[in-house]
Amino acid sequence: MSTLFDAIRDGDEDGAVQALRDGADPEGREDEETALYRAAVGNEAGIVRVLLAAGADPGRGSGAEGDDLPLCGAAVGGHTEVVRALLAAGAAPDQEEAYGFTALAWALRLGHTDTARLLLEYGADPDRRGPDGILPLVAAARRGSTGCVRALLDHGANSREAALREARRWIGVDMAAELRRGLVAGNEGGQTYEAVVRRVREDGGVTVVVELLREDGAPGRGDDRQTGHAAIATLVEAALGLHTSHEELAARALRCGDPELDDWTTAVAELAGRADEETFVAAAAWCAYRDPLRRALGARVLGALPGFAPSAVPVLRRLAAEVTVAAPPPREPGPAALRRVPSAREPGPAREPVLSVVSALGECGDPAAVPELLAAAGHPDAAVRRAVAGALAGIVPAGHPEALGVLLALSRDGDARVRDWATLALAELPDDTPLVREGLAERLGDTDPETAAEAARGLAIRQDPRAVDALASALADGDPEGAARETALAALEYVHDPRVRTRLEWTSPRRA
Repeated sequence: MSTLFDAIRDGDEDGAVQALRDGADPEGREDEETALYRAAVGNEAGIVRVLLAAGADPGRGSGAEGDDLPLCGAAVGGHTEVVRALLAAGAAPDQEEAYGFTALAWALRLGHTDTARLLLEYGADPDRRGPDGILPLVAAARRGSTGCVRALLDHGANSREAALREARRWIGVDMAAELRRGLVAGNEGGQTYEAVVRRVREDGGVTVVVELLREDGAPGRGDDRQTGHAAIATLVEAALGLHTSHEELAARALRCGDPELDDWTTAVAELAGRADEETFVAAAAWCAYRDPLRRALGARVLGALPGFAPSAVPVLRRLAAEVTVAAPPPREPGPAALRRVPSAREPGPAREPVLSVVSALGECGDPAAVPELLAAAGHPDAAVRRAVAGALAGIVPAGHPEALGVLLALSRDGDARVRDWATLALAELPDDTPLVREGLAERLGDTDPETAAEAARGLAIRQDPRAVDALASALADGDPEGAARETALAALEYVHDPRVRTRLEWTSPRRA
């Protein structure tokens, strides 16, 4: 048994197998903990499966009182693959451990979206009250986890009015100050020397982490909370059939201030889903504001509104002309193009209108916007250049030398994703000229496998014989599960020689 627990501590799956073969009991204990519980808490999915296969009971409790469940221990840590293994082996998703906690109650209170969704898929009750009497949807709303709320709504969770009240209560609250007050109040009168606050981007939002430090600097009490309450309110309002005003949704997005976070994207999705003239008028008006973030919001909504592209493109082109100030990159390859190092993403009001309007024009897919997109191609932010390259894919008309020059320069960018999208756009050009082919051939040796695969696809479209060896290399030597292999497989439809195509189709990955 000592050898088995050593293997669990070391994450040694082979060692665990050997210990079981040598006679270790899969239900054995060390310091009152079962081997299965120890492996589940330690996120050792492979060892958990080994123990289950050897006969360990997924529902047997651990600890001195036998009231610590492996499923709950895994859920506390958000160890989704361990949870999956236990559920597949027959663990009851709603089995209670000490104090009435279930695995779902733990996952919701700690914001582990993937774990919560998996438990719900295996039949966990979306309306089972937690040990504090709070319903799951209300608990997830209080936590501020947009992902957990989505999962519960997808599985028909009730108490939506109460969840909406809870979410609205937390919108705009200074979460760090709130958590600190709670920690100090629960510190049993002990002196607080310092509070350290961290903000972590995760799960589509920002998690605020507060720790109270002892006098020697060691961490004492701590707490954390997610901050997706505005997005949660929008989701629950939609589930209740409530019509939130355009301005309220805009206020939620703007308060967040980051188009990549849930509070923003959920508001945009709700507005775009209305697909009506009133929303178009509101979004077009936002594009004329001085506030750069409101302009960015207007652009994002216009780009996502289905059926309004013909009306949206002129508005977006005017906005692009106002916010784009960078010159295009050099048309000819040279040291300047090769030396350019993309800046790190710098979210902020001044940058967002450019990225948002470029992304929106890409969503509209109108060739009339090519001049505005080309004008943004020299932007110092790699995210903008990626968006430009993606927006140009499939909309550049034949015989457009300026666009070709810009795409060639972007295909040599210092950022791999910029090169990938620019090479895709080169592949999609309607032209078949020596310059296009050589630009694609140059990228066959790119260090980024997805870029190289896109180059091979572009050459295959043009029946260039150099594509065959490049596709064979991508299929044989690349990641078997990677995007480059998928691109190479998609390119085989352009290989007209049936014998060559068959050979490529039967090319297996050389590494697993």
